[in-house]
Amino acid sequence: MTTFFSFLFVLGLLIFIHELGHFLAAKWAGIRVERFSLGFPPRMIGKKIGDTDYCISWIPLGGYVKMAGMIDESMDTQIEGKPDEFTSKPIWQRAIVIAAGPFMNVLLAFLFFAGLTYHYGIPEASTEPVIGAVLENFPAAEAKLQPGDRILRFDGREVRTWEELTQLIHSRPGSMVSIEWERAGMKMQAEVKPRLEPGEKIGLIGIRPNLTTRAVGLGEALNAGAMLSWQLTAEVGKTLARLLRGQGSKDDFAGPLQIMKLSGDFARQGFAKLMEFIAILSMQLGLLNILPIPVLDGGHLVFLGLEAIMRRPVSVNVRLRVQQVGMALLLALMVFILINDFQKIKIW
Repeated sequence: MTTFFSFLFVLGLLIFIHELGHFLAAKWAGIRVERFSLGFPPRMIGKKIGDTDYCISWIPLGGYVKMAGMIDESMDTQIEGKPDEFTSKPIWQRAIVIAAGPFMNVLLAFLFFAGLTYHYGIPEASTEPVIGAVLENFPAAEAKLQPGDRILRFDGREVRTWEELTQLIHSRPGSMVSIEWERAGMKMQAEVKPRLEPGEKIGLIGIRPNLTTRAVGLGEALNAGAMLSWQLTAEVGKTLARLLRGQGSKDDFAGPLQIMKLSGDFARQGFAKLMEFIAILSMQLGLLNILPIPVLDGGHLVFLGLEAIMRRPVSVNVRLRVQQVGMALLLALMVFILINDFQKIKIW
């Protein structure tokens, strides 16, 4: 039940924030919003207030804001040219309305990163050569090193700081060397062979330093939130580039079943870990939605760009055809991801 309800909370929050961005921007631009839905049709429950039907729908894999006069996933072609329709607004206003959804996801991630940093502080590595964590399937784990061990000597050289230890390990890729450490007052020794890290050509044995946390002020927390957001953006960019080069793998895709499992895993680790997971997902959702793919927000922005260049909107028939192709491709991708999920994990 923890897994299930954590998943509903995570997915519901991400969808709500995204669609809230579209909704608020549409209201700002004076566009009539016909429906604000969490989930895809068929409609489950809801209430109509004014012109807008606020509802929850049965398929919990997304959500949408249906704006008057907009050709979107609903394939609605009823464009009457009324002042409160989407197509009646200037291109720049429509672009803001479309971009507001992904922007809200990116903003949520930034605020969560900054808030977590402000509340919990910034983790910093200890300068002492004391192991904080040992990674599985690495030489250190095979040598039976444990968290709390103090490294005394590496390859016969005395170690005084973590930086010295790191430099020695990095300089010995593929070489069998001795390592000495102290545990609970007892000195121990073993042989390790640092693993070669191909991309950087350095040696690794799979250990991490002890971490301490340093309290920060609001300004430093906001700066940390921006840095973490940028680092995650760069990682998403690298993954997309790898996929475009044909070097991707199934591990690059995570569907609703994997997200459900991870939601439960992070929830059991505590509130902070769950919020960190939400921030990561929110950033990824915002960045992926801005890609120039039909059905996604980036696809709508492409049509607006073409309209600005041609000085006339792309024909309704063309937009409908592109939306249909995009929807078919998206559904095919969803089926692939679901099959991948079933093959990789067990939720319960």
